[in-house]
Amino acid sequence: MTQFFSYWFWPNPGNWHYTDPKVQALLIGCVALMLGYFILRYWRSKAHNPITRNLSASWATSSMTFGIIGLILAVSRVETIQFMSMRVLWLVWVLALLGYVAFQFIKFRRKHYVVVKKQPFRDAREKYLPRKKR
Repeated sequence: MTQFFSYWFWPNPGNWHYTDPKVQALLIGCVALMLGYFILRYWRSKAHNPITRNLSASWATSSMTFGIIGLILAVSRVETIQFMSMRVLWLVWVLALLGYVAFQFIKFRRKHYVVVKKQPFRDAREKYLPRKKR
């Protein structure tokens, strides 16, 4: 049991380098989340449905937040900064990201709707039926 906790909570695991493909993929993913901020803000400004705009209000900010935190965790792991490079922090980061995405997906599915314009019903027989006299 001690080995399990020491694996997850070891303050300086080491053995990460910027040339490692895993590290490069993490850095690219975190930078992509940070760029997602600008893409989501632009998309939200062009959205015409007010319900969609309201439900997607926090997406851009949280994308930037998760990107910055992931970038800090990755750089601190490569640079061997103690207590910021623990594996458990990556686990917390991934669980928080998955929880946020799941919550937003469920919220969007439950609350999103589109207002359909109601077209008046015109019966073709109406012009042949008798009308009220004036």
